[in-house]
Amino acid sequence: MNRVNDEYWMAQALQAARKGFYSTHPNPRVGCVVVRKQILVSQGWHEFCGGPHAEINAIENTSIPPASDFYVTLEPCSHQGKTPPCVDALIRLKPARVIIAMQDPNPLVAGNGIEKFRAAGIEVVQGTLESEARALNAGFVSRMERNRPFLRLKMAMSLDGRTALANGVSRWITGTAARFDVQRLRAQSSAILTSAATIIADDPSLNLRLTKADLGQVTEVREPVRVVLDSKLRLTGSEKIFGTGGAIWIYTLNNNEADLDRLRDRGATVTVLEKSSNGHIDLLQLMSHLAAREVNEVHSECGATLAGALIRQQLVDELVVYIAPHLLGNQSRGLFDLGEITNMDSRVNCRIDEIRQIGEDIRLRMTLERQVI
Repeated sequence: MNRVNDEYWMAQALQAARKGFYSTHPNPRVGCVVVRKQILVSQGWHEFCGGPHAEINAIENTSIPPASDFYVTLEPCSHQGKTPPCVDALIRLKPARVIIAMQDPNPLVAGNGIEKFRAAGIEVVQGTLESEARALNAGFVSRMERNRPFLRLKMAMSLDGRTALANGVSRWITGTAARFDVQRLRAQSSAILTSAATIIADDPSLNLRLTKADLGQVTEVREPVRVVLDSKLRLTGSEKIFGTGGAIWIYTLNNNEADLDRLRDRGATVTVLEKSSNGHIDLLQLMSHLAAREVNEVHSECGATLAGALIRQQLVDELVVYIAPHLLGNQSRGLFDLGEITNMDSRVNCRIDEIRQIGEDIRLRMTLERQVI
């Protein structure tokens, strides 16, 4: 079969998968396209956790002719989970080929589905548009392969690198279009990470304000979990986030029962973690804990202290910075607290992956180099 044709149909499957971009958590985003003699027969995508997988949605309402080609963005599951194995359903249809973008990193699958196809005499083609498929499920892949979520750090600054005035006022540095864009980043995430210091200073809601129509999806909007680092339990329970619905997970070092009960009574799930060597919440332990709770993708909106700590511990997978066309002066607050850097070899280097104008602002997407500073 022509490789170009395979890439064309896999691109269609990836496009189908994106229709579940905001709704499949904690499952991966998966699309499936069925083709016979280069004619589209059917397509489907995974819509929500607990619902039918992409392959089942593609075949359940359509007669699939024998010897069809199945293009699937992720290896079909071979185990009994919340739904039956998709591999068995496809084998019964006697496909000519199954073209898979990437092997499933889930240890429960991890090549077992591919082997079942081959054992049934079905040709399997792997790796078609694999990098695109991995990028589509960066959070799921990270959780399975590294035992931690994919973490995006979002910051907003003026042209001179400032995030707020010296008195703490920061509304609004960026324009309406950029703030709408941030809502989309929140929507695609499993959790929004911030600190008690940010909650106390700004009293944000950190909720999702987009509807399913805004996001162009058929399923209801899923509210990301708000994850707050509050080592001393300074939150009172009267802050805005406690009145906006959705789950709140608070991580702390304070094991005082009265303080714990105060926030638990407001509906928060409070977890006491161990101190790190510097006396703060252990961020590596936090990431492992979030992975164990099936959090794929973390979107962080925080101040300079937590942002700097995440960068220093090399936990930031993607840095998104919105640059507003303003100048706030050198007395205003800076973007990251990285401590003193005394030589250029210790600087943090970034690779710019994308530059885009969002309204009146500029959005940079960057990857940080892995190094110790």
